[in-house]
Amino acid sequence: MVGRGYQFDFLESKCSSCANHSYFFILGLVLFCTMLSSCVQEPRAVKCIQNITSIYQHCGIHQDGVQDLDCFGKTQNKIDCVWKPGKRASERTTYTLILQQPGRSYCKAYYNISETIIKKFKAYQNENLTAQVFEINESANCTKAVISVSPKSILRCGPPRNVSFRRHAGTLVMNVSWQREDIKDITNHSVKYKVLGSLPWIQASLYFYASQSSSQSENGDNGIMQNLNSSLSYTVKIKCVENKNCPRCAWSEAYTVPSELTTKPVIVSLEDSDTAEGKGCRLLTLSWKFSAKELHDGFYVTVWKASGEAPCERISTTKPEIRLILSYSAYHLNISAVNNASTSPAVSQAIPQRQDMPSMGAGKLNVIVHSNTSFTISWKDNLIKKYVCYSVEWMRNGHKAVYMSFYQRKQNNRTLAPLPEALEPHKRYSITLHTRPDKDTCNMKRINNSESTYGSTQFYFTEASPLSGPANISSYNETLNSVVLQWSSIPEDKLRGFLLGYIIYLTEYHSRGASTERKITVDPELNSYELKGLKSSTAYQVQISGFTQTGEGERSKATSIFKTKDQGHFDVSGVIIIFAVVAAVLTFGSVIIKRVKAIMWPSIPSPVNSDAVQKMEGPCVQELLESINTLRVEEWDTNSLQIVEKEVVIPACTLPSMLPLLHASEDERDSTEMTCGQIQRDTEDATGDIPPDVTAETLPNIPRTNPPISPFAFTSDYTTMEMFQQGMLQGVPANTSMQVMERELEDADTTVVKSGLNYI
Repeated sequence: MVGRGYQFDFLESKCSSCANHSYFFILGLVLFCTMLSSCVQEPRAVKCIQNITSIYQHCGIHQDGVQDLDCFGKTQNKIDCVWKPGKRASERTTYTLILQQPGRSYCKAYYNISETIIKKFKAYQNENLTAQVFEINESANCTKAVISVSPKSILRCGPPRNVSFRRHAGTLVMNVSWQREDIKDITNHSVKYKVLGSLPWIQASLYFYASQSSSQSENGDNGIMQNLNSSLSYTVKIKCVENKNCPRCAWSEAYTVPSELTTKPVIVSLEDSDTAEGKGCRLLTLSWKFSAKELHDGFYVTVWKASGEAPCERISTTKPEIRLILSYSAYHLNISAVNNASTSPAVSQAIPQRQDMPSMGAGKLNVIVHSNTSFTISWKDNLIKKYVCYSVEWMRNGHKAVYMSFYQRKQNNRTLAPLPEALEPHKRYSITLHTRPDKDTCNMKRINNSESTYGSTQFYFTEASPLSGPANISSYNETLNSVVLQWSSIPEDKLRGFLLGYIIYLTEYHSRGASTERKITVDPELNSYELKGLKSSTAYQVQISGFTQTGEGERSKATSIFKTKDQGHFDVSGVIIIFAVVAAVLTFGSVIIKRVKAIMWPSIPSPVNSDAVQKMEGPCVQELLESINTLRVEEWDTNSLQIVEKEVVIPACTLPSMLPLLHASEDERDSTEMTCGQIQRDTEDATGDIPPDVTAETLPNIPRTNPPISPFAFTSDYTTMEMFQQGMLQGVPANTSMQVMERELEDADTTVVKSGLNYI
């Protein structure tokens, strides 16, 4: 009993505790529901206080304030009033709506409204309704809008709730959404439109069809207008067509439909650079331009991976440029200009895959192929500490990439099976591993800044030997014992495996028709090789083949033959040139040399080697010659003698060659040089023969005459005795004898010679 009593007390206390907790829970729930209902309940109308309009007498009608107040409904018991907020409205703006029917003393007020609509309030029939709405902003500014409607104008179906437009090829498609309570009653629509800025309206009654993509209440009806000018903008209004359930229909606001966008944007620049963070990502900077004549609101940039992996992200921008952070995969990108009615044709841009990046190789990835539908990919670094979501892309050259994403958090490898497409034998595949930072899902949420590239490598499902050898084999730089070979790489579709090297087959031909062959193995990276140790004046033939892991492939065609140079080899062209030069010199050399000699070195006798030629130098030469020419004989008489005396100061530099001209009877001297002393001595001997008393005074009968001008002139510094004698004999008869006498005059400093003394 004690045990049972204890158990009963325990149960009783437990139930009491549960009851207390339930009480507090119910009380809290009631309070929460009360607060929630007070927060979400619709505005309620209250009776107007006396002179309520005087409270808002400071509020006025303003063009930037509240506007477009309208009240309508199908019955007097279901009337809606709607309006548009002012330009200065904010989230804290409140409204007050006052409804009055003076004939019935009806006045209702709605205070502190945050919405711009009051639905389903009641009013008296057959009475005019006056509505006033006041907008109160944070700055205590107040504006108002007033409307007065008759009972007939109140009963109508309202304007559309939302309208959107699409333009294409001269066609305008309108999507119209109506108020929920009017959807069942509206069967047709009326549209009026005009060119933007013009006055007359054009009205048309169109048939609207319901959208098949979703319910009519969500997306509304679609209407079509055709044969519009694509380059013009239009203003459009829409309303329902009156019927039994809609005795009157209200026009919508005026919608502006801009002109149709018909031209593509033009890409100006595309820059692909590394990001500041570094590994595995690149920064793509793209800019474009668009025609300024067409009205556009912005641009749509659509980006997706070339492999087709979702998503296809569309980015909206108002500027003609965009910056994207992408992985090293290949992408496609479209750019279109948009406005609220049309989208321009898109310009497309392909973003190629980045290849041969240093950070992507160096054995980071390894692929082991199990079958044509499975392989295992492993990576070097322990990425699972940071990433758990990965994506793999593999592709053949010139084909679309295939992708698979996976989740891995325990090992640094993953076996992928089954593959979306079977692997083909003897075909090379490129494979890339990407890491993704999002851990909740390994599928991409977006394109921009969503993944980075870890590494890439290549693999074959099965390998085989090459189907052909290298092409375009040529040789150059042939010497006596070496030559350089050059060739083109084997095409990838002919390799059928990873190339491990080339084998050069060199065949040497001997003089008697025999030949020997040897082979040389070179690295796969080479496309040229120098053969050394060859024999001179020997013909060789070259064939090249490639080899893979499975073996050697086909040799190239045996068309490359070359021959090393001979030891006595000489340049034939050089010999021909030398022979032509020698023949020209032999043919024309003598004539050319003679002409050059005649021009450059004329035939002038050397006065040093000639006994008959003396060189006349100094100013005394001309004076001596002039003294000779002063003698003019007008009348030759052998019985008379005329002495003409002229004193000339002979400078110390008088040439000995001039003395024979002063005395013709003197013997010729053998010496070619004579000093001033010899000149003086000769003159003393000559003057000693003349008697001292023979002067001009002793011969008064001889008339004095002026000397004639010499019939010859010395044109240069050289002359000859033959030229001098010819000049003297022109004025002297053959039977005339001439004697020359000289007289010596001594002086302390100079030698005075009675020059020009000719005796007849």
